[in-house]
Amino acid sequence: MARQERAIRTRRTILEAAAAVFDERGYTSATIGEILERAGVTKGALYFHFGSKEELALGVFEEQLAISLPAQSSKLQELVDSGLVLALRLRTEPLVRASVGLALDQGALGLDRTPAFGMWIDQTTRTLAEAKAGGELLPHVDPTETAELLVASFSGVQLLSQLRCQRQDLEHRAAALFHHMLPGVAVSAVLARLDISHDRAGRLLAEKRLLPTAGEVAEAG
Repeated sequence: MARQERAIRTRRTILEAAAAVFDERGYTSATIGEILERAGVTKGALYFHFGSKEELALGVFEEQLAISLPAQSSKLQELVDSGLVLALRLRTEPLVRASVGLALDQGALGLDRTPAFGMWIDQTTRTLAEAKAGGELLPHVDPTETAELLVASFSGVQLLSQLRCQRQDLEHRAAALFHHMLPGVAVSAVLARLDISHDRAGRLLAEKRLLPTAGEVAEAG
């Protein structure tokens, strides 16, 4: 177990180092040597976890979605929660900022950026499909089309927030996006119950930190 935990920590250290270098230098200019120096690990340790610079970038992409939040009675509330939490993490977590920066970096030569958006769209589509099956969406709503529109809109909102104020108002802008978009897709009864407060993400993450992990539950048992 100790070896597995060390491997997890090493992988995280490498990802954080790669994210920092990608963020500072851009994907094309970043080198494995710089990432190794920043991470303080051997080349063998890096290649044990990631076979190439592109695999490193894919690992950074995955950090956008690498968080589980408390389940809600409404799938649309879960959709809102994921968007608001992503907004907060973009503002506060360098690794998540780097994942979005890579996805939007049109100068990233040799990097296939489609997985970044594909993972995000797929997750959003699944949530919307479950919402529709549960009667939360209006009859005309297509989950895939709506997911693509929502992801594109969020991408633009976060870019504007970055340019205007280094994303300091991103939770407010994300909440405004949901307030404008959801009336066109949600049934009124569900819409009325949604919490789209700009400070909801902070409350959710605080709640998550108070919950015991699976390992802690097992130890307690």
